[in-house]
Amino acid sequence: MKQTTYLLLIILMIISFGCGSSSNTYKEKRYPKDYVAEKFEFTHEWKSKIKNLAPEKPTVKPKTNRKVLLFSLSPGFKHWCIPHTAGAIEALAEKSGAFEVVRSDDVQMFAPDKIKEFDAVILNNTCSKGPRRNLFIDTLGEDKSDEAAALEKSLIEFVRNGGGLAAMHGAIVFLNNSKEFSNLLGGSFDFHPSQQTITLDLVEPDHPLVKAFSGKSFVHFDEPYLFKGAYDSLNFRPLLRMDISKLSCGKYQEKVESQVRYTSWIKKYGKGRVFYCSPSHNAQSFEDPQLLQFVLDGIQYTLGDLECDDSPIKD
Repeated sequence: MKQTTYLLLIILMIISFGCGSSSNTYKEKRYPKDYVAEKFEFTHEWKSKIKNLAPEKPTVKPKTNRKVLLFSLSPGFKHWCIPHTAGAIEALAEKSGAFEVVRSDDVQMFAPDKIKEFDAVILNNTCSKGPRRNLFIDTLGEDKSDEAAALEKSLIEFVRNGGGLAAMHGAIVFLNNSKEFSNLLGGSFDFHPSQQTITLDLVEPDHPLVKAFSGKSFVHFDEPYLFKGAYDSLNFRPLLRMDISKLSCGKYQEKVESQVRYTSWIKKYGKGRVFYCSPSHNAQSFEDPQLLQFVLDGIQYTLGDLECDDSPIKD
């Protein structure tokens, strides 16, 4: 009888150990080597799926009714996930009640008399054309460079004076050659290796803006963006960092490993607040409730509702 009891205790200890280690299995998740994130059309059914996965309520109650401009125009590379990203952001707004979304792809919405109507702007994969990399000139034409400069200044002043800006993935290319926009956003696009499994570690596991990940790394299949420009000064509060030891970058491997590689951050710009989120090249990433919560919290930060430490740190 004692021997049987002893064996049962050993079995229970083994089971307990196995359950205890399960909390780390998400970090070790890997997609098959031949995995490809298949493109699919945006549908209202998919949006309903995302809405079901989205948070029931915002992390913090809005201080007042909030209105954001969701801008998704992309004259350059058109990410297939643009309509999905817009749908996911709408789903977050509709379910949580944290903000109202106004969608427009009219660049005139950045004019001073228009942009002042909003608490924040969300740029959704707004890629400009190379090599000029200026979405306003792409849209207005070369002969309207003065007007394009005025719209850029209006956006920058909007944030400097207290507005919010959230930029999703390819949005960092919006005004990629503008030094001031790079300073505002925290960096400019440099290049990216091929899509692959990416492990994103939490820079500060206890920071309120990464609470969505419950202290664990976030693993998904994505396009690993790398940055230049103002990024080199690290004048932001980093949130997510790529585990570069697990990246496969071919001829760029040495360059990639030459410095820490953040993929998301927050920062102050004047009186305003900025949130950049690179994860989301593929719509499948939004099917994870963790990323949905993370994006919602980031937007609430730009609106001034979710207050947290946004001072720059060096890693």
